[in-house]
Amino acid sequence: MNSFETDLRRAVFSIRFLLGAALQAAVLWYGGFGSTLYKMTVPIVCTFPYACGWLDEYKGGFVRLSLVRSSLRGYIWGKFLACCISGGGAEVLAAWLYIFLKQEEGLTCAYGLLFCSAAFWAAAASLLAALSDSKYLAYGGSFVIYYFLVILCERYWKQLYCLYPYEWFAPQHLWMFGDAGIVLMLLGLLLLLAFGYYCVLERRIAHG
Repeated sequence: MNSFETDLRRAVFSIRFLLGAALQAAVLWYGGFGSTLYKMTVPIVCTFPYACGWLDEYKGGFVRLSLVRSSLRGYIWGKFLACCISGGGAEVLAAWLYIFLKQEEGLTCAYGLLFCSAAFWAAAASLLAALSDSKYLAYGGSFVIYYFLVILCERYWKQLYCLYPYEWFAPQHLWMFGDAGIVLMLLGLLLLLAFGYYCVLERRIAHG
């Protein structure tokens, strides 16, 4: 089993993943997709499964042991991709459970947009964890950035809806290429985070 498969199993088949999905499903049951509570918990819940996966391994002293069975590149990308997939997956699972249990006519969700948006915030948290060595900054940092963008777009720059986090999974404006335009933007941002994550971990492992 390669590094990515191992990390993905740890991320998805974990108590944190199930806890995140269950918590978000409960939030949805309480307020629905349009509630402010739900919108503001997206950048928090998606970090539960594996945003601090590398940090836990680093502090536990298991990084070198893991590298014996994998290349450095495979190890880093495995951590990053598992974080993105599990973060986005937890949000999608919660949304699916809510719609399935609610059984309400016309209740739908843009699963692809929600997955990409949650994956981005999970990736942002993982980068913050690698930079700071702090779980608190990782879990709270992506939320602070998210909330800052919400305030910025709601109060000052309403025309910059492309920076409005709510738009990324529940668009209210017309985007170039439609939903595909949002996905392309988020994939571009994820690539930037991936590059930063790789550079940080490569340096830290080399000097660790």
